[in-house]
Amino acid sequence: MAAYYPVILKFTLGIIVLIFQINISGKGNLAPSSAMDAVQNYVLGGIIGGVIYNDAISVLQFVLVLVIWTFLVMLLKYLKDHNRYVKLLIDGRPVNLIQNGQVDVKECLKHGISASELMFKLRSNGIYEVEKVKRAILEQNGQLTLIEFGDENIRYPIIVDGQPNEDVLELIGKDEDWLAQEVQKHDFSTISDIYLGEYVSGDLRLSGYKE
Repeated sequence: MAAYYPVILKFTLGIIVLIFQINISGKGNLAPSSAMDAVQNYVLGGIIGGVIYNDAISVLQFVLVLVIWTFLVMLLKYLKDHNRYVKLLIDGRPVNLIQNGQVDVKECLKHGISASELMFKLRSNGIYEVEKVKRAILEQNGQLTLIEFGDENIRYPIIVDGQPNEDVLELIGKDEDWLAQEVQKHDFSTISDIYLGEYVSGDLRLSGYKE
């Protein structure tokens, strides 16, 4: 029985670290919403599964590996939340598949979206004609965000985690300088002070970090 104690201890430590990483990521579950989430799950599963039954790796070595991996996860999360370029590098960016009723075939093929899959995604959102779509955006998690012609509201955030959404700015015909001026009119110093910004019917609604 004593021979199984290290396995039990490693398994317990692995579960604790897994729960800890889920909590610090704020996801609440293991469902990946980005490429980084998927890599995190694969690596952590490999560390736990590959080490538990390996007698050559001590419990201390196992703990050190878990600590190093958890530190890297926290570091990448911090960099993603505070630097748009790191976020684009790790998570990628949303891709426009349909613009003003026209399918961007090149982008669809580049990201492995077949015509049947595209139409299935449209039908799942209650749309049966491409001409009715003003903009279709493929998110990092594979979901499709749609904006139809005639929509009064752009149902898409213009600022997320202190970073401007360039796609929305392009959609409404504005630039980052305009957004910075609007943010200051709402008594915020910079765009980075905004946790979430929404553009609804020409009105900018902001939620700051310090509110």
